[in-house]
Amino acid sequence: MPAWINSLNSLFYLDVSKNSLSGKIPITLMEVPMLKSDKSAAYLDPGHLELAVFWKSDLSRQYHVLTAFPTFLNLSTNNFTGVIPPEIGQLKVLSQLDFSYNKLYGDIPLSVCNLKKLEVLDLSNNHLTGVIPATLGNLHFLSAFNISNNDLEGAVPAGGQLNTFPDSSFDGNPKLCGAMLVHRRSSVGADTVYVIPAEQHSNKIIFFIAFGLFFGVGVLYDQLVFYRYFG
Repeated sequence: MPAWINSLNSLFYLDVSKNSLSGKIPITLMEVPMLKSDKSAAYLDPGHLELAVFWKSDLSRQYHVLTAFPTFLNLSTNNFTGVIPPEIGQLKVLSQLDFSYNKLYGDIPLSVCNLKKLEVLDLSNNHLTGVIPATLGNLHFLSAFNISNNDLEGAVPAGGQLNTFPDSSFDGNPKLCGAMLVHRRSSVGADTVYVIPAEQHSNKIIFFIAFGLFFGVGVLYDQLVFYRYFG
């Protein structure tokens, strides 16, 4: 990634996913003006777009002014290593952040919790360790969250926005625990129904029929012997 990327004063949507980018996440990305301050958006043309811009994952969402388009940073499916830079907390205008499918390690930095406008956070499929910051539950606009397949540990913070996400958001972290996950898994386990396979059921019926026949023949034979000698 070029070191001069922070000089692109109008950049607010960056998707470089599914490449072969490597090395550490560039600190210069944390200096992109349009992702740091609402004041930078004032430099965008507020006029109506001649052609509507559509959101790639949902064609029903369209935008007619640039200032309405989401701020977006997607570095997923690359070979980035190292830690998530603590400077990520400077991107206070960011609405969607995707660092999934890389080789990142270390803790989830507390500074992520400064991204109050964040709607999507995906850090899945890395090598992240440590605990889940409890203050992530204070990101009230967060509607999509995924930290699965890492090496996180400790209790999943209860309360707040984190309670709204499914178990799949936390899967693949065997060291995670917490009342929330235990309650969900026990609820699923209480409804488990055990079904005997049809083949196994048939084998049991045949066994009992055969056992009954042999037992009946044995009793009849004993009766005949008894009658012959003592009758």
